[in-house]
Amino acid sequence: MQTTTAKQLEQHNNHHNNGKKQELQRKLKARHLTMISLGGCIGTGLFLASGGAIHTAGPGGALLAYALIGAMVYFLMTGLAEMAAYMPVTGSFSTYATKFVDPSLGFALGWNYWYNWAITIAAELAAVSLIMKFWFPDTPSIIWSSLCLVIMFLLNILSVKGFGESEYWFSIIKVITVIVFIITGILMIFGILGGEPVGFTNFTIENAPFNGGFLALLGVFMAAGFSFQGTELLGTAAGESEDPEKNIPKAIKQVFWRILLFYILAIFVIGLLIPYTNENLASGDVTMSPFTLVFERAGIAFAASVMNAIILTAVLSAGNSGMYASTRMLWNLAREGKAPKFLAKINKKGVPVNALIATSLVGSLAFLASFFGEGVVYVWLLNASGMSGFIAWLGIAVCHYRFRKAYIAQGKDLNDLPYKSNFYPFGPIFAFVLCTIVILGQNFPAFIGGNIDWYGISVSYIGLPLFLIVWLGYKWKNKTKLVPLKECNLDREYEG
Repeated sequence: MQTTTAKQLEQHNNHHNNGKKQELQRKLKARHLTMISLGGCIGTGLFLASGGAIHTAGPGGALLAYALIGAMVYFLMTGLAEMAAYMPVTGSFSTYATKFVDPSLGFALGWNYWYNWAITIAAELAAVSLIMKFWFPDTPSIIWSSLCLVIMFLLNILSVKGFGESEYWFSIIKVITVIVFIITGILMIFGILGGEPVGFTNFTIENAPFNGGFLALLGVFMAAGFSFQGTELLGTAAGESEDPEKNIPKAIKQVFWRILLFYILAIFVIGLLIPYTNENLASGDVTMSPFTLVFERAGIAFAASVMNAIILTAVLSAGNSGMYASTRMLWNLAREGKAPKFLAKINKKGVPVNALIATSLVGSLAFLASFFGEGVVYVWLLNASGMSGFIAWLGIAVCHYRFRKAYIAQGKDLNDLPYKSNFYPFGPIFAFVLCTIVILGQNFPAFIGGNIDWYGISVSYIGLPLFLIVWLGYKWKNKTKLVPLKECNLDREYEG
């Protein structure tokens, strides 16, 4: 049975959708939200990068790094859920930063997040061409990348329900793969499948379970952080969710256990079955994916082809989500007067069509940069994007800390919140500290040794000065200040 708020929301939506002014439509159901939050963190990071993490830091080091990042992401998501259930807006943490911290921070976080996902689209287009070469080695890359761009564009322009439905099925494929992998791996560990039982032998070989000490662990920490980026999509999707008060907390509650199950269990299984010294783990080649290696050892025919197809769906899913997130953020910036007005246009199906076209063009232009000058420009763009995800997480932590402070300062009752994070203030503080360590340690090897690698530092850290320039430039131009806690705008608003 719907709550009164949900009924009011529905009436509000119908009024707008039937009127002259077109708005975003609340068409994302609970199952869509759950799969968006889950699918956001299952991708090439798990299917490919996890092998390199185990090879670098050993099975114990990889488990520790992913567990710490997983805990941090959970704290961040519970904080984001608290704000999103209370104020479900498409601008998400960009809007929250404007209301609870400083309008200049909201401006910078919005553009930072748009850029992050627009460049991610370019990265996924490049990845698709590499994946398709597995089956069609002689076909020009541009054909597959163009086809991928068209598919992602069509899935997004149909309607928000079209995006939600496609993401749901993409995520189902990934989830089933991981479950089958874990079951197969457990059967192999006990010798029921694929030969003799291995037990814990690979955890006790030389330098295992931890290899390379603290610096190796720190390096894997970065990789683990990239793997989990995308879980915050739930905040952006809140603006188009049915009954956000109920559905957002429900989706968030499932995130932690699934992160634990899918990442921690999968890495544990890989670490038990494949020695961390195996050079194949460090390969980015799909035929050497840890998932492929385990399935082949289990005697599953065409393991490499099957995993290649699954990784292809993961890449399409990431690109699809990236296009959705960046389009919505750009639309919201235009709506708030922080981007050109024409980008705020919405079609009859509730899709920000101009923002979608602009984002697709930027993503494809960034991808084309990979073909010129040996891809130097593309590498810089990609590195700036890599930093952006962690900056967004840092922003979420700051917003949640300030939101709760302002809520209490204005004499409001915490029991009235639709969803309350149980980890305040530890959660946002822990996430803030960990994100800061990851951002500052992006390329720590460049500082180690006799000669400092200035080029390496420039490439790795380019995203940080860009963010600061946008933030402080807007602050200087508009003379914005930190919003006092008692003046933070806590009026609940619903879009669409």
